[in-house]
Amino acid sequence: MLAIVAAVIFGLGFLLDLVGASIPGGFSGMTFVLLGLTLLALHQAGVGTAGVRSGSGGWRSRARR
Repeated sequence: MLAIVAAVIFGLGFLLDLVGASIPGGFSGMTFVLLGLTLLALHQAGVGTAGVRSGSGGWRSRARR
């Protein structure tokens, strides 16, 4: 999920940099790039991902017995 949000933010940053605009409050294209990189780093670290338990005793492990 964080990777998708990062991709959207990268797109916004690219568009802002392309037209040379900035959003009031000091947000420029580089701000969005840095925010996108932060989100990608969090995604790679496993933040915001669903924890998958291997061998936790789901219906498949009961069917094998």
